[in-house]
Formats: sequence, structure tokens, C-alpha cells
Amino acid sequence: SSRVVEIQSQMSERAVELLGLPEDRPCLLLDVGCGSGLSGDYISEEGHYWIGMDISPAMLDVAVEREVEGDLLLADVGHGIPFRPGTFDGCISISAVQWLCNADKKSHSPPKRLYRFFSTLYTALARGSRAVLQLYPENSEQLELITAQAMRAGFTGGMVVDYPNSAKAKKFFLCLFVGTSGTLPKGLGTECANEEPHQAKFTNERTRFRNVKGKSVKKSRDWILEKKERRRRQGKEVRADTKYTGRKRRPHF
Repeated sequence: SSRVVEIQSQMSERAVELLGLPEDRPCLLLDVGCGSGLSGDYISEEGHYWIGMDISPAMLDVAVEREVEGDLLLADVGHGIPFRPGTFDGCISISAVQWLCNADKKSHSPPKRLYRFFSTLYTALARGSRAVLQLYPENSEQLELITAQAMRAGFTGGMVVDYPNSAKAKKFFLCLFVGTSGTLPKGLGTECANEEPHQAKFTNERTRFRNVKGKSVKKSRDWILEKKERRRRQGKEVRADTKYTGRKRRPHF
């Protein structure tokens, strides 16, 4: 449903924000449990590159149909992250890591699978980078199990909880640092009275095609041209831009 899509997008945005990526260069990110590539779309819109891993062929088929910009890998992350050391500038995961707590087969040991995932993820990440894993823990034991295996694998960091006082909006982000102990970001909706109110900025520039974050409104002509330009840079075949690019088609009756 569109509500689910909207929540996914919000969480992807928040996860990427918590990564604290450098703004001056594109990064390569790993998306664990990328599904149909909704979080990947946001990464692409931000100008970064990504590789997505998922255990579900059906979900990855949808991602391929949707022509996502990332590369896709069918794999069980409980078997580890099969990339060379230092490959990624960051990792995000939306609503996926809690599944490693389930033993789906007799041979599955959740602590072992979690440790395999975290230790190989630690290696695949560049020093000084972060992994931000949004998850839905079933209970505090699950949370402790996941966190303990991450720390055992060498990560520092901890849980960032957004809107902790709201039953509906409460979200858990496991924010992990590689090789540097960063300061854990503050959760949204936690009381912080000492912040200055955001000053309104008055500018005379045209902001018609830009939304609040300075990005082009989705599906607008600018947005489409930017996307085509990114595709060209990636060496993909793209139709030439014409005056019809991004125009709405008239309905035919």
C-alpha cells in the first residue's frame, strides 16, 4: 500500500541521514534486505551508488522491473557479506535485520548467523564509516542479542530511538561505527529544549521545482532530467531529452 511505501521512504531518508555521509562526493552504499529497492531509490536520488542484497527472488524481480539504479544480489546475509574489505562507504538496512533472530532451519543458530553477518559487514565497510540498521525488535532480548553480536564483531555505537514516547511513530535505528567511536546521534522527538528555533530564510530564488530539501520534486521534468543524467554517467542507454520529456500525456477517451 502507499502508506507502507511512504513509511519505507521516511525510514530510508532517516537512515541515510544518520550515516552522516560526506556531501562533496558520491558514496557506495550497501542496502541489506533491499527488497523492491525503495530505499535504494532514495540513495540514488541523493546522488550515491548502491548494491542491494535480499533473500527473496520475488522482491528482487520487482526491483528489476522497477529499473532501480543499484546492483542486486540474491543472498542470505546470515551467510555473511561477500565483498572485499573496505568496499562500502556505509550500509543501511530497513526492517530486515530482526529476521536473523529467527531459526528457520534446524541448522540455524541466530547468534552465529548474526555474528557472521556483523563480522563480515564490519570487514566490508571502509574505516570511519557507519552502518544504520532500522529494525523492529520483538522484545528486549532480541535487541540485546543483536547489539551484543554487533559489538562482538568490533562495531561501536548503539541504538538511536526516534519518537520513544509514541507507540506508533517509535523507530529503532542501530547506529554502528567502524574503527572510530563517533558520537551517537540524537533520536527525533526526544526532548531538546536548548535548540534555537530554526530561523526562516528569505531568498528571492525560484523554488518552484525544488522541495524543502533542495531536491527536485519527484516526477517533475527536472527530476527526470537529473535521473537520466545519472543513468548516462553510469554508462546506461538513455533516450535523448526532448521538449516532451516529463510532459504529462493527455488522457485518450
